[in-house]
Amino acid sequence: MTDTPDPARAAFVPETVHKRDVFSETISGHLEGYPDIPVVLRRLDGVPGYARPLAWWLARKEIRGLRAVQGIEGCPILIRADRTGLLRSWTSGTPLHLARPADPAWYKDAKRLLREMRRAGVTHNDIAKPQNWLMTPEGRAAVIDFQLASTHRRRGLVFRLMAREDLRHLLKQKRAYAPHLLTASELRLLAQKSLPARLWMATGKRAYNFVTRRLMNWSDGEGTEDRAERDGPALRAALMAHPQVHDLALCTYALPARGVGLYAFVETTLDAGALARLVTDPAPDLIQPVTHLPRHPDGSLRMDALSLVAANRLSEVQEMMRREPDLAEVLQPILAARLNLTDRVMRR
Repeated sequence: MTDTPDPARAAFVPETVHKRDVFSETISGHLEGYPDIPVVLRRLDGVPGYARPLAWWLARKEIRGLRAVQGIEGCPILIRADRTGLLRSWTSGTPLHLARPADPAWYKDAKRLLREMRRAGVTHNDIAKPQNWLMTPEGRAAVIDFQLASTHRRRGLVFRLMAREDLRHLLKQKRAYAPHLLTASELRLLAQKSLPARLWMATGKRAYNFVTRRLMNWSDGEGTEDRAERDGPALRAALMAHPQVHDLALCTYALPARGVGLYAFVETTLDAGALARLVTDPAPDLIQPVTHLPRHPDGSLRMDALSLVAANRLSEVQEMMRREPDLAEVLQPILAARLNLTDRVMRR
């Protein structure tokens, strides 16, 4: 008689790298022998030595948070944690900035989720990001990314303040996507940022930004310079002079702490090394050879899709491909070989 296999012990089969930074690599996939069980691995075994203590400190926070919220509908399930990293269930849903919920039922369910997390003594601390909120296929609320979550043994002042901030950040999402649904009491709460939040913005956040942005090269890129316009003509001339280069698309993306990067998608039979030798100054920060560039029916390039790939806005690219199966056929291999794996947003 054979033992029934245990999903918690099954090997992880990677499929898609979603993002990579100095603290971890996030990969979705499934369990070996269980293709119908989608999971996500936050991989930590490749973290550089200088970042390992902080990476594992964040991982331990996530482990404690996920264990505390097990059984709460809308929270991920921790499958296992080992030297490789954290393996959790995949949460099906659309990120809030794409779903843009206007149904009061979603916000009611999101409040239910925060209440149940509070009862478990957990504050999320990172739900100001709309991508950490999901609308499930059933229209329910879900949260992901517990890397900054806190677990509280006592329900004292600190806990109450952090729980209040979680609620205030949910209301900020409501103000962004369904402002007509805000009540008078919710508007008052939005207007009253807590004292610790004000102190953090004035002091702690500056130190945090300095360490992560300048010392660890891990932050939102900022910059206003249009490098595609400045460097594009010379790059195009250098690349298009080669007979094996057929076309190219130049997109910008956020460089951690250093402004705007230039990403070149080149339709060619050359490899990346040969392409890099064709351009010296100016040179793109990333250069990806592709077999075919995506195009509109009139032959013009699909810059909308390529810009999303360059910025690693994976959920938006996948939603676009779901709506346009013909585009997916050309875009999928480009997406699979993309070179930017950060999740930073360029602010102009």
